[in-house]
Amino acid sequence: MKKILVPVDFSEHAGYALEVAAKLAKDFSAEIIVLHMMGLSEAYLTKSESDEAAEAHFYMKLAKKRYETFLDKPFLKGVKITEMVQNYKIFSEINEVAKENNMDLIIMGSHGASGVSEIFVGSNTEKVVRSSDIPVLVIKEPSPLFAPKLVVFACDLRVESIKAYHNARALFAKWDIKLHLVYVNLPNEEFMSSGEIKKKAEFFLKVAHNGPVPSDTEMIYVSDYSIERGIFNHANEVEADLIAIPTHGRSGIAHFFKGSIGEDVVNHANLPVITFKV
Repeated sequence: MKKILVPVDFSEHAGYALEVAAKLAKDFSAEIIVLHMMGLSEAYLTKSESDEAAEAHFYMKLAKKRYETFLDKPFLKGVKITEMVQNYKIFSEINEVAKENNMDLIIMGSHGASGVSEIFVGSNTEKVVRSSDIPVLVIKEPSPLFAPKLVVFACDLRVESIKAYHNARALFAKWDIKLHLVYVNLPNEEFMSSGEIKKKAEFFLKVAHNGPVPSDTEMIYVSDYSIERGIFNHANEVEADLIAIPTHGRSGIAHFFKGSIGEDVVNHANLPVITFKV
């Protein structure tokens, strides 16, 4: 892990994400790139060329000033920081920035700014999750000592999710994290017998590993009335430090399993959530 991207809106929650990024940057001698997306109103975009240049200069200076205050944190001491400011157009631009700069991880706070000037558009976590090709770590609460030891990976046992599973294993190996693969068995048409689940899980792991399953991986089946509840209940029971979900970049929100659970997990989990693109 060499480069961590932190999109910020200068909010309190963006500060939580920055503190976790600083912890990981120190652990892995990584660089943090702090990105602010500066949204411009329709009125601004229809101004004359000279007015545009003058106002763009003003708002860039304002963003720079806010950076000076926002980045004046003791936990950033000794961490290499690069500041970026871009005009907001579409959220997928964050993914483009990440790819162009060879980022390994995006870390975000779970809420955008409220009550901030229209010129500063807060990052929308869900839209970033949907468009991102690299893992996105969502932080909801202060986590200055971020060092997860147990992660619950919501596994749908589908072959198309193996890529996300591989990417998760590769990242977690750097953190020395124990992995619980959790399949949630649902009632009604979603229900499978224990034998059916076991057979499907064995096939998934056989294809995923093309050999013996690593000893640090555990497959667990739980029954519940929703995927979200099943994941949270198990995570709480085993005192997990992190929840991981595979996501598809479909319109509306990141989907996984047969529904639209990604948004609920990102919005409602008290634990940090990390997403991996399928």
